[in-house]
Amino acid sequence: MKRVPSTRDSFHLNQKKTNNFNKMKTSIKFLILALSVAFVSSCIEDPDDDTPPRTEAQELSQLAVYIDTLNNRGLDVDTTELGVYYIIDSLADGVYPVPGDTCIVKYEGYTLDGYMFDASARHSTDGTYEFILENPPMIEGWDDGMRVINDGSSAHLIIPSSLAYGSIGAYPAIAPYQTLIFYIEMVEIKQAY
Repeated sequence: MKRVPSTRDSFHLNQKKTNNFNKMKTSIKFLILALSVAFVSSCIEDPDDDTPPRTEAQELSQLAVYIDTLNNRGLDVDTTELGVYYIIDSLADGVYPVPGDTCIVKYEGYTLDGYMFDASARHSTDGTYEFILENPPMIEGWDDGMRVINDGSSAHLIIPSSLAYGSIGAYPAIAPYQTLIFYIEMVEIKQAY
């Protein structure tokens, strides 16, 4: 006889998903902090320093070290066709967003050196952020990465600057050639059609 899952089972499964997401989030935050100690000296600008500005080669070198470190820790880092790295923390059975769908997410955005430049909690009292996928377009890496996060899932997006703010940055929070890391929880997808 097959056992029918109860509400209690569902609660414990959701609690387990939340705990796993929080553990993964803490682990990656710790990793960002550890790597930032190694990178911080290259990010601090001294007015008397004639060092040339940060380059794409420096970013790509740091990004490679970061991705290797994640892989060495046993995390399953995948890549979209466009070049956004991502880690699925928890996978649900919901639909995937397509352009025109309304996405409601909770997120935190960090630079590779550990600086939190944005969070959904800054945009609303319930801690969510609502947007229509690709209308208007966000940064290219954000829109591309959203397509791999289905309704009810959570993931990390690692977006190289070439798919974000590139050689210009987003003054003052995001320097030129800065990789961005987003912790995303897809709270709900409202399908357009």
